[in-house]
Amino acid sequence: MNKLNIFKRKRIMIPLIILFLIFIGLQFLSPKITNPPVTGDLKVPHEVQTILKNSCYDCHSNQTNLRWYDKIAPVSWLVAQHIKDGRSGLNFSNWDALSPADQKAKLWESVNQVSLGAMPLSSYTLAHPQAKLSKNDLKILKDYIWSLRVKNVPEDVTNIKTLEKQSAAIIKHENAAKLPITSNGIEYIADYKNWALVSTTQRLDNGTMRVIYGNSVAIKAIREKKINPWPDGAILAKAAYDEIEDSDGNISQGAFKQVEFMIKDQKKYNKTNGWGFARFKTLQLVPYGKNANFVIDCMSCHQPMKNNDYVFTLPIRH
Repeated sequence: MNKLNIFKRKRIMIPLIILFLIFIGLQFLSPKITNPPVTGDLKVPHEVQTILKNSCYDCHSNQTNLRWYDKIAPVSWLVAQHIKDGRSGLNFSNWDALSPADQKAKLWESVNQVSLGAMPLSSYTLAHPQAKLSKNDLKILKDYIWSLRVKNVPEDVTNIKTLEKQSAAIIKHENAAKLPITSNGIEYIADYKNWALVSTTQRLDNGTMRVIYGNSVAIKAIREKKINPWPDGAILAKAAYDEIEDSDGNISQGAFKQVEFMIKDQKKYNKTNGWGFARFKTLQLVPYGKNANFVIDCMSCHQPMKNNDYVFTLPIRH
């Protein structure tokens, strides 16, 4: 072997050795993924539980089943982040920490995301093809969610009386010296009820209706058909109310439950795709979220609508 060939081989081998050593070094920096104790697992029919465990539990529970390739850096960093984000937004192993109403809402949102193809993540199913849901799997989940729906009682006296009593309570909190503010710095906007109507939706899982309002910037964008993307300054307010049904089956707005705001500002909210999120619950207008990380949950929910600038409800034509 001549010196030239030896030199060429060294030029190839040295970088490979360096890359190999770097790869070995990365394994010592690989994040540790642990499975904390299960405090209260989800209680659902066996066939539903099987689907969720197969397609959701690796990222959304404390029962993560890591494959050998999930433990190798740099893949392990991506896996660790997926698990961290997944458990933050929804953790089936801490199911008992949620109220019955929130449990039902989480299941409803989860099945909607699966229906829209946003979950499981494509980056996850690429390496874990067994997690993909079949049409039959999806039907089983939808049928189960449908079975949980709230059936309204026609001319429900309790709902009607609640609606009559609550107006004064809301006005009291809206006229307070200091309006409530979410942990990410968004203040309650009392004027949203005077905005134009954008659309309405129903939530069969909890017997409520959603009324979506838009500020002047949002309404102008709708009229000019410039909502993908929405312009900075646009604000959408989604207020949830109990449904009141009359003897003929007509649905009307009942007692107030909560209001959510989406505020478009590309610069201010660049970390959440240009949208600021806020939610205020009950007549006391209690801000949602123990800390500013609640926006992770919001973005996870809206991720399926990425191609519609993360907005679910299409406006009624103006």
